[in-house]
Amino acid sequence: MKKYAIIVAGGSGTRMESNLPKQFMLLKDKPVLYYTLKTFLEAYEDLQIILVLPVDYTNMGQEIIDAYFDKARIRITAGGDTRFQSVKNGLALVEEESIIFVHDGVRCLLTKELIYRCYKQAVETGTAIPAIASKDSIRLITEEGSDAFDRNKVMLVQTPQTFHSKILLPAFQIDYKDKFTDEATIAEAYGMKVSLVEGEENNIKITRPVDLLFAESIVSNR
Repeated sequence: MKKYAIIVAGGSGTRMESNLPKQFMLLKDKPVLYYTLKTFLEAYEDLQIILVLPVDYTNMGQEIIDAYFDKARIRITAGGDTRFQSVKNGLALVEEESIIFVHDGVRCLLTKELIYRCYKQAVETGTAIPAIASKDSIRLITEEGSDAFDRNKVMLVQTPQTFHSKILLPAFQIDYKDKFTDEATIAEAYGMKVSLVEGEENNIKITRPVDLLFAESIVSNR
């Protein structure tokens, strides 16, 4: 089945204390985004990437593609004011029935094995949401303060969130709501149940300077 990866890279560098969006910061002399694109392209030869970028940075994204990758396999589109709109803009370029991965561009440490797990699960069930168990104690905020919560009932959600196009495309036709924090919540609002797959501890989202240091260590050891 045809495969699309919508790579959402519309963030800014605010928490990285930089004016340069974090997806373009250098990690071992290459942009963070390079590693994300490379892993998806190497996972499947028939996978097409739709790269969603801030409108002011589409040229910078094109420069990365021209320098490192097969231009025929990557298309760029501009993001929107919300993640929902950015993903929707990417979905507009999906041209056939397919399995669609939606991935945070700054989760650059994912492996091909995770992509394979998500694909297999999405083919079988229509959805695949990578998640890992919480290692920390959990507390829920209440009107009186907070209450302890069983961490064994909590999963930390990652990307690539993966769907059959017959589920994801119509789900994104519903009206946007603030509670839509990821594609899984949108699919559930559309009336679909989602299935979890095992995520990866190293599949972190690069948001702070310390995350970049961690990523450098992982990349150096691969």
